[in-house]
Amino acid sequence: MAELIALHPRGMLRTPAPIHDRRFCQRIARLAVRSLYAELALYPKPGLVSLVDNGSHQDMTAETFVRSMFALRRYFLHIAEAGMAGASFSELKRLGIAAEERMLRATNGINTHRGAIFCLGLLSAAIGRCRAAGALLSPGAIRAAVIAHWGAELGAHSVDAGTQSHGAKALLRYAASGAREEGARGFPSVFEVGLPALQRTLGAGRGMRRARIDALFSLMAHISDTNVYHRGGVNGALRVRSQARVFVARGGSAAPDWEARALACHRDFVAARLSPGGAADLLGAVCFVHAACGGEG
Repeated sequence: MAELIALHPRGMLRTPAPIHDRRFCQRIARLAVRSLYAELALYPKPGLVSLVDNGSHQDMTAETFVRSMFALRRYFLHIAEAGMAGASFSELKRLGIAAEERMLRATNGINTHRGAIFCLGLLSAAIGRCRAAGALLSPGAIRAAVIAHWGAELGAHSVDAGTQSHGAKALLRYAASGAREEGARGFPSVFEVGLPALQRTLGAGRGMRRARIDALFSLMAHISDTNVYHRGGVNGALRVRSQARVFVARGGSAAPDWEARALACHRDFVAARLSPGGAADLLGAVCFVHAACGGEG
């Protein structure tokens, strides 16, 4: 099919998008899924599911995550197209809700990628918006698009007392920063913490695996992870941030014993049933932005 019929944000038909825009959105969708796989494949990740073990989880495996990724492939395509078409936040939200339903069907009700649906979905829409505006794709342009087009609505709904998600409950109980607040501010944890950490390690020549480890630990040291609050409360959250900060302060992956220390942290989190899933979602977003802007995938 040579052209795509897109919807105007108010529901009216707009000028068909050229095939090269369709292919651009298909590429962005592929990068989003690859970034989720990159996060899954990374090891050691303290408390998190990987290809090696299930971390602190008894209800999910790497296979569960792979099924979820396959279920989300077309979501990333459609939300990138929606962003390119100038979609409103309500339209993006509708796409996200439908994607979450597909994810839960694919995983038999297990939440593998709810955070990624939100975070990578918004970033995909922002990348589509940059494409429509003819903007050079860069981390700054992507972040600016999120804030300019959907930041106000995200900020207005940053605390939704009616939602029953674990993250929302933790947000209300512990005043932890939630995903919507991150989105309203243009994902500062991605653009100011995780991505710079990844780029510093790559610039030092330590390779992509170590760069992703450093990005993950930097995120764990920085964010208020509602996944951790749900499982471990305030003490669990302090434990995660403290251990991550020690890892970073000792040089991260530049230290000769970095892998042994990361493995020790992993075992400690598993014993305590702690799982920094919010940091994992943001690591996927870091990998996605880096790849979308021309970096190594």
